[in-house]
Order: sequence, then C-alpha cells, then structure tokens
Amino acid sequence: MPEASLSPEGFRLTHDMMLITGFLGEVVGLESVLNEFSYHIALHGTPHPTAPWGWQLFGHHCAVNCRVVEGRMSLGPVFFGAEPNEIDAGPHAGTTAFGDRIRLGTELMAALPEHQRAAATVYEQMVDPAMPEGRVHPGDERHLAGAFQDNRVIPFEGIRVAEMPADAQQLVLAVLEQFVLPLPAGPRAARLREVAEHLDATWSCWIGGHEPGDVFYHRIQSPVVIAELDHHCGVFLDHDTPKHFHVHTVLRTPHGNDYGRAWVRQWQEARPGAH
Repeated sequence: MPEASLSPEGFRLTHDMMLITGFLGEVVGLESVLNEFSYHIALHGTPHPTAPWGWQLFGHHCAVNCRVVEGRMSLGPVFFGAEPNEIDAGPHAGTTAFGDRIRLGTELMAALPEHQRAAATVYEQMVDPAMPEGRVHPGDERHLAGAFQDNRVIPFEGIRVAEMPADAQQLVLAVLEQFVLPLPAGPRAARLREVAEHLDATWSCWIGGHEPGDVFYHRIQSPVVIAELDHHCGVFLDHDTPKHFHVHTVLRTPHGNDYGRAWVRQWQEARPGAH
C-alpha cells in the first residue's frame, strides 16, 4: 500500500527510516524489537475513487498517515526520525537521512541579512537559559507539533518569509518541498502551490547555531503547513546533548486537516447520512 501511494523518493525515505531502525537494533543488541519490520500498518476504509479512505504506517521513528478523498491525497501527520542518521556498516551502508533538509536549512540562514538572522533566532542555544519552563519536552525536545499535538495552536515565531530576500524565499520553498517529497507528483505539485499561495503568511524560526555542522531546530509555519526539524540528544546511543546523529522531523497540516479530517468532513456534509 505505501509503495503504491507514495512517490518513489517518498517510499525510499520511508523504507530508509525502517532500515536505520533495524541497524540501530543491531548496534544495541535489540533486534527483536528494533528491526526493519517492527511496524504496524492499518487500512482505513476501502480504496475508492471518490469516497474517503486511507492508511497509516506506524512504528519507531516512522509514522505516515495517508488520506484520499475524491482524488485528493493528503499526507500528515508525517514523523520521520533517525538515530543514527547514517548506516555506516553492513549491507545497507551509506543509507542516510535528512541531509538535504539540514543543508537547505543552514543555506537559508546564510542567505539572510544579519539582522534577519538574529530576528529568526528565537533562542541561541538548544537548551537556553532564556527558555521558559517546559520549552524542551522530555520526548519531543524542541518540537511543538510532535506527538499528541493534533491541531495545536502554535504562535508564529521568527520572521515573515515575505520580508526575506528573494533567494531566501526560494530556499524556504525548497525546504518545504523536501518535507512534501513523499507525495506523488500530482498531489505534491498541488501541495506546493498551496504553500506558495500562503507565502505572505509564512514564518520561519530557528534555535541553535546556523553554521554548517551546528545542531539546530528549525520550524516553517503557515496557515496550511507546519514543518519542523530538530537535532535530539542520544537515546539508544547515549548522549545528553543534541547531536547530529539523532534527528526528528515533523510535518503537519494545521487548522483541522491532519489525517485529512477537514476533507472527510466536507465530503460527509455534502452527502447527509454518508459515513
């Protein structure tokens, strides 16, 4: 089901998350619970050309929710994570995750004038003394749209993308394109048009360093998308400070369309009695 629904790049990325989990299980000796197939998949409804249906893939560092309604496809929430961020031994050596998202984020910060870079940086340190109590979550760390945060109202922070130089605005779109890459070509193009149409109401914020090699948290947020990337502390690979080898990313659709719920509700309202 996922391979038929996702883009080739998206299916490869999803499978890479599973392979990296398997590699982690081998490294820490927990192959029985951390392996390539330690995942659940659920089908919601029956595949249909117009009626709502969908599927969910869920497990360690990989949660993908797909909904199809009248030929429209939504993916979200999508959670991808990796610890480590690269397989460096065995048959899948060289498998990596999130390199483009990390690179484009640092390129975006480099493209900003100094005053805008300062305005985008809401905290200079990943665990900053200026942070209010609870800003770093025990599990989600700096993520605000992570687990159990469906339709959370998150205040905009940082700077408006419309105020950025043109090259920086294009980098924002490039970052978001990486996040929606799992969508097939048609739905991806529609999603990117939607994102571009709301660029005037899009904000970008940053926590941490912004030089190549620094660890950081980055969020791009608008009325139609929330995309987050955060470098985390080690869990299985024990480190008590954020490291490059442990990365979490989250993609959500705010204002009610996580899991395609808004589309399903519209479909039902147009057909009284339909379920």
